Amino acid sequence: MPTYKAIELARREGLDLVLVSPNSDPPVAKIMDFGKYMYQLAKKQKEAKKKQKVQEIKQMKFRVKIDEHDYQTKVRHIRRFLEEGNKVKVTVMFRGREITFSEKGEEILKRIAQDVSDIGVVEVEPKLEGKDMWMQIKPKEE
Repeated sequence: MPTYKAIELARREGLDLVLVSPNSDPPVAKIMDFGKYMYQLAKKQKEAKKKQKVQEIKQMKFRVKIDEHDYQTKVRHIRRFLEEGNKVKVTVMFRGREITFSEKGEEILKRIAQDVSDIGVVEVEPKLEGKDMWMQIKPKEE
C-alpha cells in the first residue's frame, strides 16, 4: 500500500503508522498506538530485569595463625554466602616473614574447600599473588 494511503488510514483510526522493519524490501510498517506499544515494551523489559539473578563476589580474609573458633565463624559466613547464591573469594594474607610458610596458607584454603564441598565448588584453584594467596568458590548447581 502506498505510504500516503497508510498514513491517511492510520489518522482515520486515530492510531500511528510505525516503521517496523525499515531495511527489508519493501519496508514493513504497522498501524498501532505507538504510546501503548512503548509502554508494553518498557513493561516487558522491567519484568525481564526482575527475573534476573545478580551474583556478587563476596570476600573472606584469613591469616596463617587463625584460631579454631575464628576459622569456624568465617567458614559459617562463607557457607551463608554460598547458600545465598554468591561466589566467594577466600584470601589468606601473609605478613612479614609468614610468606615463607605459604604451604600453611594452601592447607587452610584446601581445608575450607573441603568444609564447604557439600554446597560449593572451587572455581579458581589457590594462587599466590604478592603477599596474598586466594581461591574462588562458587555455589554448586543443583
